[in-house]
Amino acid sequence: MADPTPIRVILVDDQQLVRAGLTMVVNAQADMQVVGEAGDGDAAVALVARTAADVVLMDVRMPHRDGIEATAAITADPDSPRVVMLTTYDLDEYLLAAIKAGASGFLLKDAPPDDLVGAIRAVHSGDAVIAPASTRRLIAHVAQLSTLEEDPDRFKELTDREREVLVHVARGLSNAEIATALFLAETTVKTHIGRILTKLGARDRVQAVVIAYESGLVHPGVVG
Repeated sequence: MADPTPIRVILVDDQQLVRAGLTMVVNAQADMQVVGEAGDGDAAVALVARTAADVVLMDVRMPHRDGIEATAAITADPDSPRVVMLTTYDLDEYLLAAIKAGASGFLLKDAPPDDLVGAIRAVHSGDAVIAPASTRRLIAHVAQLSTLEEDPDRFKELTDREREVLVHVARGLSNAEIATALFLAETTVKTHIGRILTKLGARDRVQAVVIAYESGLVHPGVVG
């Protein structure tokens, strides 16, 4: 049975034809509804401010204010909707900038419709979604920027087990893989990750990975 309260989606893209296609895909889902559209970053920020929404599908390259800047403005509010970046450009600088701006997802526009609606559902439930081909490159790219020494204050609230779990997350392991590696139940891993996100002030596991590398908890040698 579908959720009686549909996931409210805002579409942001400077091409009307793209928005029309996305509208057809989203509104075809029993558990989703498009509640607004915008054609540039400025209009997107204004629309989100006056429209109750759960997820924003955001184009990267747009006039006036690009998707990265608009995402940063939107996610500055802790009660903001989740943002999924959509782009035709599978470039590392966009991906890292999107994550730093607060995006919870990053997909290419040529992704299958099932992947798109799956991403909407995933970020709405609190997960992060990145195109599989981009995940390893993101981790490798952030690893190159990691500091030489760990910032102890950044992770002082984490328990030893939580630090161990975070290291495995930063290596790109799934919850199931972490559970196997640490001889834990998968539900226990999920609990640890939830506590890690809370303590680090991260919106999702992808941002936690960025923090782990940039603060020196994990070094480039663990990526392979």
